[in-house]
Amino acid sequence: MEDAFYLKEFNSAIEKIPKEEFERCNLEVAIDIVLESAALKLYKPEWSGDPLSPLDATGRIFFSIWINDSSIHEGKMYYNIHALKVRTLKNYTISSRKFAQDFRNEFLKYQKDWPNVRLDYGPLTLMQGWVELKVDNLQENIGELVRNFLKISFIIDRVLALYKKDKI
Repeated sequence: MEDAFYLKEFNSAIEKIPKEEFERCNLEVAIDIVLESAALKLYKPEWSGDPLSPLDATGRIFFSIWINDSSIHEGKMYYNIHALKVRTLKNYTISSRKFAQDFRNEFLKYQKDWPNVRLDYGPLTLMQGWVELKVDNLQENIGELVRNFLKISFIIDRVLALYKKDKI
């Protein structure tokens, strides 16, 4: 896999989206090689058990898009939302399965906007899907997936609020 090429494509796609859109949602972006995949992640530090190191925290929630040798062979670019060990998030009392179900119930209203998406995973993968991997429109596909996530990131906040300790 040509890591540098795909990382450049992810970066170029993100640069086309105004920074204000990420700021409005309080989302941060990370682009790197993860588990032999070129990956883009969108996340909020407060969606992790360690806001100072949100990408490495044991418990964390994030949206990702990735490409690796296997996906290239399949002609696909994958995306998902992970909710890893949410029971370890500070200030929340969360059951992973209940959190996943609550998220999915809200997500159903937006499912039509997500190509080839599936919700029938365990509680660690809230949703996952793929788009056709075509180099000539790679940045556009990445941008569309990112914009779709910008539209639904509030669902994570809304569902997390249900599990907040000491709700007022």
